[in-house]
Amino acid sequence: MTERLTTRPLGTPDLDVVVAIDRERCGRARREFYARRMAGLAEEPGGGVAVVAERSGRVAGFAFARVLDGEFGGKAPVGVIDAIGVHTKALHQGVATGVLQALEHELAGRGARELRTQVEWTDLGLAAFFARAGFRLAPRLVLERTLERLPADDETAGDELPVRSMTERDLKAIVRLDRKVTRRDRSAYYARKLAEALRGSAIRMALVAEQGGRLTGFLMARVELGEFGRTDPTAVLDTIAVDPDDRGEGIGRALLEQLLLNLEGLRAERVVTEADWREIPLLAFLARTGFSNSQRLAFVRPIAGVAGQRPGP
Repeated sequence: MTERLTTRPLGTPDLDVVVAIDRERCGRARREFYARRMAGLAEEPGGGVAVVAERSGRVAGFAFARVLDGEFGGKAPVGVIDAIGVHTKALHQGVATGVLQALEHELAGRGARELRTQVEWTDLGLAAFFARAGFRLAPRLVLERTLERLPADDETAGDELPVRSMTERDLKAIVRLDRKVTRRDRSAYYARKLAEALRGSAIRMALVAEQGGRLTGFLMARVELGEFGRTDPTAVLDTIAVDPDDRGEGIGRALLEQLLLNLEGLRAERVVTEADWREIPLLAFLARTGFSNSQRLAFVRPIAGVAGQRPGP
């Protein structure tokens, strides 16, 4: 008789077994990634959820999810599953479904309207699991580029726009510019992102562009050490904005150039971002600056209990 599966919040003592289960799947130990994720959850509990499934008192599987509320142009809280694993001896026993349901319950309590994730298109087993769990392809593209310098742009050649690191003093100007672009007040979102950028355990970069002492654009990115099963550090560009009155002046390009320079001192090998396929101007900018399709597919599923609501973008 199979023992009943139970779930609970993941805790610091679970680190070793989580690393071991993950190593079975990807072939290498990613302790630094999971240690940082746990540290981030301890510093900002509202920023994510992590659960384990147990059978007979032994951890059989786990899952991590971030809570995003504004990244990649989002307009509502979403849960993003970026790490999931099952012990090889517990495969096909409902463990992955159990941790998924536990995540969904926790995320629904935090106001998340949908679950998202990414899967390498060649990972047929994981893609099939998410398909059986009710996920579908999302209207979003996963794009990436290497850290090579930006391709030449005749329109901005020779121009040097000042870009510097973001500080707490920039918050009001950032919120004001974002409101001008989105017609929304996202003060809480940017206060959280700025605090994250200034926090010691987060490898995050936040940049602003200025002209004539006026903030004209900003960018935020983080370096991840293994989300979505990646085995190499990757920079994730999740926020970029330019004042509508200053578009066409190379501000977004200058911000991205500075990001690439900053990343040279880290171990990241590429920059990844997401964009809604309907965001034509943004996609055009990303294409001009060297981004192209990743080999990853984006999946989405409404969270149970809010399925009747209109999904976020």
